[in-house]
Amino acid sequence: MAQTKYEEARTYLDNKNYQSALPLYKELYNKHSDSKEIYNEYLLTLMSLKEYNNAEDLVKKRIGKEPSNPLLLLDLGYVYKADKKVKKAEERFEEALRYVNENDILTQQMANTFSNAGDDIWAIKTFERAMQVMQVPGLYNAALAKLYNKTGDVEKAISLVIEGSQYQNLLLTTGDESVETTLLELMGNDADKQKKAQKAIIKLVSEHPENFYYTKLLTWIFSVQGNWEQALIQITALEKRSADKGNLLLDFARSAEQKMEFEVAQKAYNTVMSFGDNNPRYKMANEQMLRMQLQRLQHLPLASKSEIEQCVKGFDVYFAANPDAFGRPVLNDYAVLEAQFAADINKGIELLNKAIDLKLGDKFFIGNCKLQLGDYYIIQGKVWDAALMYAQVDKAFREDAMGEEARYRNAKLSYYQNDFEQAQGQLSVLKASTSELIANDALFLSVLITENIPPDSNLVPLKRFAYADLLLFQNKDNEAVALLDSVSKAFPKNPLADDILMLHSKIAIKHKDFPKAIEYLKEILERHGKDVLADDALFQIAEIYRKHLHKTEEANRYYEQLIIDFPGSSFIHQARDQIKTSSVQ
Repeated sequence: MAQTKYEEARTYLDNKNYQSALPLYKELYNKHSDSKEIYNEYLLTLMSLKEYNNAEDLVKKRIGKEPSNPLLLLDLGYVYKADKKVKKAEERFEEALRYVNENDILTQQMANTFSNAGDDIWAIKTFERAMQVMQVPGLYNAALAKLYNKTGDVEKAISLVIEGSQYQNLLLTTGDESVETTLLELMGNDADKQKKAQKAIIKLVSEHPENFYYTKLLTWIFSVQGNWEQALIQITALEKRSADKGNLLLDFARSAEQKMEFEVAQKAYNTVMSFGDNNPRYKMANEQMLRMQLQRLQHLPLASKSEIEQCVKGFDVYFAANPDAFGRPVLNDYAVLEAQFAADINKGIELLNKAIDLKLGDKFFIGNCKLQLGDYYIIQGKVWDAALMYAQVDKAFREDAMGEEARYRNAKLSYYQNDFEQAQGQLSVLKASTSELIANDALFLSVLITENIPPDSNLVPLKRFAYADLLLFQNKDNEAVALLDSVSKAFPKNPLADDILMLHSKIAIKHKDFPKAIEYLKEILERHGKDVLADDALFQIAEIYRKHLHKTEEANRYYEQLIIDFPGSSFIHQARDQIKTSSVQ
């Protein structure tokens, strides 16, 4: 098929054969002078041949047709600049800037034209002019920050990013690019740039102590540097100048907890409490410190008796002095501490029953207490008492996620009791739960039951496995391991092999034996890589590396493998979120 004249011209242009392209574009433009595409390519051809006079005539005639189009002034300016008529070029650029208005598209087009030509200073002037005209400070701070960074003014770039957060609701672009992401892009691992960012943030925190986001940024920058103690000193100094003492330190302590910097978090809570028990933040700091101490125990490979006793003493003293705490979530932590760490499940049950009887908390608090109480009754072997608790929560929260949670726990209780038909009936409804977590858990348990009921109806392996699962729930870990091993030996070819490995990995995680847990999970991948638990195994390996072994790169490798190998997995969103989160830490 013969080429059209335009296609022929474009071919010459693409091959940089400008001499052959020129007469074709001249003819085409004379016939189609309204075509923006032909105009741009004709101008490019003239500029490439250094025919600046003809290029100038072309642009001026175009301006005559579109006198209010400032982008054409930029074209003319760049013709002058190429012809080394710098002053005339700058005059056209200045004239173009006077057209900047509230049209964001025009502003972006002009700034991009300048930036693509390497004129970042003029791109900066474009955005600054737009903010002045629109009277919207901070609107283009992210774009300006990147431009200033390109020009070498890193300190200005960092200041713009940080200041922009107060105008853009913590987001600096129309996408999902956060302040932290932009700062990391600017700073990288450069210690000097990080110090400049720190200096800029401290200045803003001092000027705007009421803006907690700046304090979060300060905490973040110190965490990037790994300097939590210095962060605490800085925030304590700011807190002492604040009229409403406590908020900054509490926010900081929560951030430290999330990074498992428990000693620093404890110091922050203690500082808030040192302001006196008349301070409205006193109780909150005390309760959060107690909850943090429990969290710390949960992260220890093996908590010592003295550490547990010290934690118990703190809760005992606090509840003796504050009986109203029986209506707040700290009570649930108190029960966990007694039942699961101090091995006094009766005390845990007693605390929960007292909280329910006193009715100091709202109905959601009472519902949580009953769910927790049901779990402890299962541990004691009181399955009917557990079922009663779950049924009460189900009835009270029929249309709520808490009711769905109660129904799931009841379904699992049926599974523990080997009533698989009853369990499946309950799970079939829960698989459509509005809660993704409950829906996934219900689906997992349903698949476990379905896949392991063989055609010959030999339920012995599944019954033993369910009982081992119950033993694990009751903290009878050695008995659970022994029963799982007996199932593997007695039924070596049964379809529960991958489920048994998964349960072994959970037991290993519970005992903080993370290398052993990974070993079990990798065995699932090697022996059952195409089965239903393969994506679960990949996700759990990644989680162990991230949460417990603190090996982010290794974790991301398994998250990425999960995304590639199992695009339909229910863990996909979590895997992507973790990869994204790790990039801003």
